Parts: sequence; structure tokens; C-alpha cells
Amino acid sequence: MSLAWRPRLALLTALTASAAGQVLLAVPALVLGIVSLLAVPLGLVAVGFGLAWIAVPETERLTRLARRIASSALGEPVHAGYADTAGAGFVDRPLRWVHDSARWRDVGWLFVAPTVGLALSLAPVVLAGVGVTYLVLAVVIGGFWWVLFPTVGLPAAVLWWIFTPALARARAQLDRSLLAASRVAELERRVSAVTESRSEAVDMSAAEIRRIERDLHDGAQARIAALGMTVGLAEQLLETDPKAAGELLREARETTVAALEDLRSVVRGVHPPVLADRGLAGAVEALVVPIPIPVTLTWTVPDRLPQPVESAVYFAVSECIANTVKHSGARRAWVRSEDAGGTLRVVVGDDGRGGADVAGSGLAGVRRRLAAFDGTMTVDSPHGGPTVVTMELRC
Repeated sequence: MSLAWRPRLALLTALTASAAGQVLLAVPALVLGIVSLLAVPLGLVAVGFGLAWIAVPETERLTRLARRIASSALGEPVHAGYADTAGAGFVDRPLRWVHDSARWRDVGWLFVAPTVGLALSLAPVVLAGVGVTYLVLAVVIGGFWWVLFPTVGLPAAVLWWIFTPALARARAQLDRSLLAASRVAELERRVSAVTESRSEAVDMSAAEIRRIERDLHDGAQARIAALGMTVGLAEQLLETDPKAAGELLREARETTVAALEDLRSVVRGVHPPVLADRGLAGAVEALVVPIPIPVTLTWTVPDRLPQPVESAVYFAVSECIANTVKHSGARRAWVRSEDAGGTLRVVVGDDGRGGADVAGSGLAGVRRRLAAFDGTMTVDSPHGGPTVVTMELRC
């Protein structure tokens, strides 16, 4: 007997469970919708700001969950397109929220979710519930329920079997139409992000060139200049004082070794040779081996990546590990990676004290380095720990 119905049954069960979750979201959505509308007229007094500070972040969390469900049903990401509020003050941030069209789309969704959205999500849940309930009653009690099952329970089960995918997709499309950024807004955001990342990449390149120039001038160049003077003195003393000349030549040899090490240090700062020899996985492994705390490395991306991407990820992981050793007081750390559909995701975490400064020069530099490759970095570091830094780059 064919078992082709089993995958569809599993799919319909998952869609029904997802629909049940969307039904549960209707109540907080309605509450937040009312609070959001009250915050607008009450914005003339302090109460409105307080309501906004409560409603807007909670609405963002709720709609983020709705976007995740819609993305899973549609098989494509649903982006919010929020305006940047980083650095905004207590009063300025609510004003930016008011002028952000994405926030108003969220408010609109808060009223659609408990009405039209609720109807679309409730239908498969009710149909599945009726079918299962009548079947259970017919099996357990029997009698009259066997008469009702073919007339009520079985038609509900058939309708559930046929229409659940369409209802789930309709709900997902409804949520996407309300919660996703418009094509024009998305393009504007991308252009702005590319412009900013290009500017930061140019600044980083200029800073890197200045660093290399400074390292060469203060390190290898100074040592080579001293080497020339030492060899010159040794030449003058070679016939009159061979012993002193020998000492100078020994000193010149030590200076040569030091200058060579300075040059190697500069090269490692530009592109570590271990990347070329062993790839990103091997380079990260070599990076964590000398760390004085246990580091668990889970690397599941075997293929070689473009050289600039490997270099960016290597230095980003290096900075995160350095922060762990210097500031976290952690007893253990971990680094793991995965290929998420063409996106390299790298997570660096530790069980330290937390409270990482995202605006600090180290993590800010990591963010700028990844932004040049259209990458992102998120930091979750509550006081008391743990600290988890998640980096994503399109490959």
C-alpha cells in the first residue's frame, strides 16, 4: 500500500500547529494595537512616551515572530526595513518611530492579525479539531457518534486536508504584504547600506595603509637602517679590531632576525599566511589553540571561500576571541560555523561576565569589516553573561 499520504500529513500537521501559534498571537496583537493608538494622542503628555516605550519594542518582537512564520511558509525572507534609531535619545527615539513607515505597518498588522488573519489561521485549527474530536468520540463512545462522524467530522477532515496549505499561504502573504518593506524602501535601504559600507571600507583601507606604513617605519625600516650602520662600523674595524668587528656582525645578525620578524608581523596583519596554507577552518583552529581557556571549535563549512571573505571572517573571529581573553573572565568559549543557504554564519561565545561594549573600537571595527561584504553582526551580551556574537556573510 502506498504511503505517499504521510509527507502531506506531516506538512498539514506542521501548518496547523503554526496556525495555532498565529491564533495565540491575536490577543497580544490586539492589546498592543490599542496601546499603540492611545500612545499617539497621549504623546502630548508624558504618558504617551511611556506607552510608546512599552508598545513599540513589544510590537517589534511580536512582528518579528510573525515575519519568521511567514518566511517559513513562503520560503523567502520577509524583511522589516526599520529606520535606524541607534544613538537616539529618550525623546528623540519615539519621534523617529513616528516617522518610520515600517512601524506604522506594524500597527496596521496589530489590527489585521486579530481579524482577517485570525479567521485565516483559525479555519485549519477548527477543521482539524472537529475532525479529530468526532473521530475520537465515535471510537470511544460509538453509537450515535458514528452517525455524526461521516456527516460532520469526515467533511471537516476532508476540508482540512484540501484547504490548509492554501489558507496557510494566504495568511503568510497577508502578513508579508503588511510587514515587509516595500521594494522601493528596500532598494533605498540597500543603497544607503552600500554607500555607508563603501565609505567605511575606504576609511578602513586608508587606516590599514597608515598602520602598515607606521609599522614599517618604526619597525623594519629602523632596524634595517641600524643594520647598515652596524655593518659599516664592522667594515671599518675589520682590519684594526677583528674581535670588535665580529661583535658588530653578531649584533647585525640579530638585528636582521628582528627586522625579518617585523616584516612577517606586517604580512600577518595584511593576510595571515595560515589562511593561504590551511584555509579558514585551519586558520581559526590555529587561532584558538594557544588560547589559555578551553575553546570548543565546531566548523562545518569545508569549502574554500573567496579570499577577502576568509580574511574578514578570520580577523573578526580573532577580535572576538581577543575580547574574550582580555575582558570576559570566561572559563570556556566556543566558535561554531554553518552554511545557512549560501550565508556563512559564525558564532563566537563565552560564559564570561557579559556586558560587551558594542560601540567599542574592537566590535565596531568587526561590524565595519563585515559591512564591507554586506555582512551583519549581532551581539547578545547581558550583564552576567553569556556573550554571543553572531556574524553572517553572504558567500
